[in-house]
Amino acid sequence: MNSTDSPDLNVIDPLLTLAAEDPDAPALRGPRNEERIELSRRDLIAGATAATARFSEAGLVHGDRIVLVSPTCPEFLLEFFGAQAHGLTVVAANPLSTARELEYFINDSGARLILSHPGCADASEAAAASTGITSRTIETLTPGSAAALPDGELSPVRRAGDETAALLYTSGTTGTPKGAMLTVDNLLTVGRVGGQISGATSSDRFGTALPLFHVFGLASVSILALSAGASITLLPRFHAETLFDTLIEDELTVVAGVPTMWNALLQVESDRKPTSLRLALSGGASIAVPIMRKFKERFDATIAEGYGLTETTAFGTFNPWNGRIVPGSVGLEVPSLDVRVKSLEGEPVPDNEVGEICIRGDLVMKGYWNNTSATEAAFDAEGFFRTGDLGYRDDDGYVYIVDRMKEMIIHGGYNVYPREVEEVLYEHPDVLEAAVIGAPDDYYGQNVTAIITPMPGTTPTAEAVEAFCRESLAAYKIPRIIRFVDALPKGPTGKIRKLDIEVPAASGSSDGSPTKRTRTHP
Repeated sequence: MNSTDSPDLNVIDPLLTLAAEDPDAPALRGPRNEERIELSRRDLIAGATAATARFSEAGLVHGDRIVLVSPTCPEFLLEFFGAQAHGLTVVAANPLSTARELEYFINDSGARLILSHPGCADASEAAAASTGITSRTIETLTPGSAAALPDGELSPVRRAGDETAALLYTSGTTGTPKGAMLTVDNLLTVGRVGGQISGATSSDRFGTALPLFHVFGLASVSILALSAGASITLLPRFHAETLFDTLIEDELTVVAGVPTMWNALLQVESDRKPTSLRLALSGGASIAVPIMRKFKERFDATIAEGYGLTETTAFGTFNPWNGRIVPGSVGLEVPSLDVRVKSLEGEPVPDNEVGEICIRGDLVMKGYWNNTSATEAAFDAEGFFRTGDLGYRDDDGYVYIVDRMKEMIIHGGYNVYPREVEEVLYEHPDVLEAAVIGAPDDYYGQNVTAIITPMPGTTPTAEAVEAFCRESLAAYKIPRIIRFVDALPKGPTGKIRKLDIEVPAASGSSDGSPTKRTRTHP
């Protein structure tokens, strides 16, 4: 009988085992300030136990769903693991969500309770009133309050492996948000596999400013770290200087984030240098090779880039921490997954040939909540999840992401992959951040367009950037429109949101004359 059929699991089980072995080992830390929260493994279990009691008092039973709205903080994880122990499904929501957005999550998931941090409770209370469900606020901790947590024994509900443990909604950039059903097996596997591929142990000290409502921060950082017995410092928001100081003062060994965070850390001016950092886990978006190189030079630590989606519990491939890390690659397929590159017709493609990345295995979601048609469209006949990402595998098995299928630019009949152009732009000394998109053109179909945030104190010109690109790119890949902006739009994880960039209007002429380059400021 496999784990899917046997109701004998709970996501909190590995944490209970570790707490029994060494209850006083550190587990969770908040930001370094006068109100700093520091919790041991015993405290974590006690906090989860208190949460289960509150869920029971609210009349919630095994199989119910709740919406959890909170910034990145220790209290989020106490409520999350308490919900798991009680047999609930957690719908994790962005604390910046509006009442209307929360109403959608409540109605679509059938949640019976919305639980929110006091700092973002207004929208939750409005959504609860509108939908007729109960709204409660999270009991926040203060220094020393962990000592008052109940010390009773926790007996988690026994669950089947295929039960939905978390319901994480996609961003909805291509339509109505869909709830990815991550199972008990998915979350237990991410803890086990994540530890293997990162080399995490109980001596590691993790840190992150990633949002916990997102699969990256929740699954492949927090669950990974805690399942390995490591401690984790949680920052409610990303500030480069704060994270830089935390790296040093908490002697972090592993930090997790997205490329924009690494770029921002490189801009921090300080004579101090982290001495304990060994690994930076990078995901969420492709990282430019120049940033990886500069990070290694300054911090003497390796950035290991991985690739995954909400639907694959944040994992698909990963550069081996103790093996050959290939800059520009997202690494090798992780244990428990089968990653293949297929043609749009579903046929396997040879190594070094671009196709769609498809993933099957123990980390892939059960499907989309209450959306059979979307689930059927997401999986092919062999049971592989179709990611919608274009990439290829080299002769050594390393996978490279070329771009999203929907972001590929077709200029005059030629395919242009934005990431390739962005890699070149990041080599320019005056470029801090760059995003390449396609702008409509009457003659060429689309024009390669570069939106750039300059390095502080620099004033690059479109002509200089174009000349720089011409040294490394074929003519059809060179940006024909170059714009400079103060900042690029970013999502909650810090990932650049290309969909929020204003695309230049259709340009060009019927006689095929080239469009003019532009240099604009917001």
